[in-house]
Amino acid sequence: MRLLIGSLLFAFGLACQAQQYPTKPVRIVVPFAPGGGSDFIARFMAQRLTAALGQQVIVENKPGAGGMLGITQGVQSPADGYTLTLIASSYTVNPSIYKFSFDPVADITPIVQLSQGPLLVVVRPSLAVKSTQDLVAMAKAKPGQINFASSGQGSVIHMATELFQTMAGIKMNHIPYKGTGPALTDTIGGQTDVFFSSTATAVPQVQAGKLRAIAVTSSKRIAALPDVPTVNESGVKGYDVILWHGLIGPKGLPKPVVDRINGEANKALKVKETAEQLQSDGVAPAGGTPGQFLAQIKKEIGIWRKVATDAGVKAE
Repeated sequence: MRLLIGSLLFAFGLACQAQQYPTKPVRIVVPFAPGGGSDFIARFMAQRLTAALGQQVIVENKPGAGGMLGITQGVQSPADGYTLTLIASSYTVNPSIYKFSFDPVADITPIVQLSQGPLLVVVRPSLAVKSTQDLVAMAKAKPGQINFASSGQGSVIHMATELFQTMAGIKMNHIPYKGTGPALTDTIGGQTDVFFSSTATAVPQVQAGKLRAIAVTSSKRIAALPDVPTVNESGVKGYDVILWHGLIGPKGLPKPVVDRINGEANKALKVKETAEQLQSDGVAPAGGTPGQFLAQIKKEIGIWRKVATDAGVKAE
């Protein structure tokens, strides 16, 4: 009887917690500097959660250590729902490159995936490549002579290109940069030949004729460039890489709190205007359950660990 009463009181307490949450402002830790894609997604969702939860949701930028400074602070915060952390797809790459002070799966509570979008494979216009097939053929004819740019050693863009090389059976020469901007600029300028870019930064350059788009890395084409095929369509079967953002909390975040945030986020992501606004940053709404987000994280950590091992990728 005591056990039964205790269980009922515990369940009642959780229900009350869900109904009362939040009773004070909530913060979203963004482990990157203001102004980038991650910051845009966080502020976009913070506005919608503020309206839905009835409490101010504040974005706090904590850049540093490749994003790990802010993420570590977020996951080590109290598991009360008042500190959430925005993570990007680079989160699943980092365990292959860096040492974590926490378990990237066991020490977090996945809440919801917010966005998803492909990389755009672009080449300098003067390169005699008009398709993925052309690129693969040239790389096989000239192994190690085609230069591909990345936003940094061990970045998700670097790893996506390494995966492409492995699956296509080619070898290109890696030129790492400190960020997407310089890598894109040098590809436009002809210092490098190929770049797997975020769509938001590359599409305007493609439309201006400064770069040639040959493929998207997702399993489906994108509305902004409907004539550009996927890498999978272009002969590298099974290739599918997306960039994404999502919300996590510390380990042990109460289920009613997770369910509340997940539910409100999913409602916001289903609104037509949401898709239109996210498209301006080159992404689409994602949504789904915490379990689906966890499965995505686990899957990608496994994929990138194999890529890092096979390609010998290490931190600079």
